[in-house]
Amino acid sequence: MATSTRTRSATRPRLLATLLIASLAPALAACAGSGAGDAGRAAPARSPARATPSAARAGPMAVPTLAAASGGRAPVFTRGTWPAKDGNRADGTGGGTKPVALTFDGDMAVGQGPRAARGERFDNPALIATLRRLKVPATMFLTGRWAEQYPDQARSIGRDPLFEVANHSYSHHAFADSCYGMPHVPQDAMRGDAERAFDAFRRAGARRWVPYFRFPGGCYDDRALRTLAPSGMTVVQWDVVSGDAFADDADPVVRQVLAQVRPGSVVVLHCTRSAAPATEEAVRRVVPALRDRGYRLMKVSQLLAGQVR
Repeated sequence: MATSTRTRSATRPRLLATLLIASLAPALAACAGSGAGDAGRAAPARSPARATPSAARAGPMAVPTLAAASGGRAPVFTRGTWPAKDGNRADGTGGGTKPVALTFDGDMAVGQGPRAARGERFDNPALIATLRRLKVPATMFLTGRWAEQYPDQARSIGRDPLFEVANHSYSHHAFADSCYGMPHVPQDAMRGDAERAFDAFRRAGARRWVPYFRFPGGCYDDRALRTLAPSGMTVVQWDVVSGDAFADDADPVVRQVLAQVRPGSVVVLHCTRSAAPATEEAVRRVVPALRDRGYRLMKVSQLLAGQVR
C-alpha cells in the first residue's frame, strides 16, 4: 500500500513509516476476523486430509486453520480424519487415542434483549461449571450479542485454558434468504456482522478467541463461503447433531450422541439454557460414556492440529 508526504525535513523516513503503519491498520483489522454465512443446507466439506496450515489469527490465539478451498471459498471442517497424521497425534499424545470435539453454540440473537430483561436465560452457568468439573476441553461458538448480554461470563470462558471462544456471528440472523425462518443478513453486511462479534469478544475481555466461524442454523452456500474467504477463517460445522435444541429430556440427547459419534467427530450442542434445558444433564452422562469407550475430548483447534501437520 503506497503512502506519500510533502515534507522534506530530516524526519521524512520516520513520517513515512508512521503513515505506512497507519495505512495498513484497517487491512490488518479486517484480517483479524470477519466472516459470515449464507444460504441453504451445508455444502460438502473439503477433505481435512488435504488441508495445509495457514497463519490466520483472529486475536491473541494463533491456532491451526485449513487452507482455502477451490474457487475462492472459505474452507469447511466437519470431522477430523482418524488416525490423524503423524501417528494420530491430534491430541499431542500419540498412541491411538480416539479424538472427539464437543462444541457449544450460544445462540442469543439481536432483538432478544427484551426477553432477557424479562428473565429468559440465554446462558447456562451450570453447564460451564460441569465442563470445568469434568475437565472437558470445549469450543464455545458465541454470538456477539451473547457476549454483550453476558460479558462477565464471556470474559471468564474466554480466559479459561480449558475453552476457546469462536464466532457464531453477531446477530444470529440467517446468512441466506431461507434458513429456519430467521431474519436475513444481506450479503454486503455478512463480514461486518462476523467482525462485530469479534469486537464484542474484545470488549468483554475474552482472550482465548480463535479464527473459527459457525454459520447460524448451519446454513451456507458457495456465495457465503466466497464472502467469508478473505477473512482467513475456517468454517467449523459438525458431523454429530446432538438434538439438544429445545429438548427437555436428556435421554434422547445421550442416545443420539453416543449412536453417531466416531473418532474425529465434531458434536454440536448448545449453551443456551432456555432453548436447550437438558444439555447440562446430557453432558454429565455423555462425557464419562465417551471416556469409557476410549475417546479423548478436545477443542476444535486440537482436533485440527492432527489434520494439518
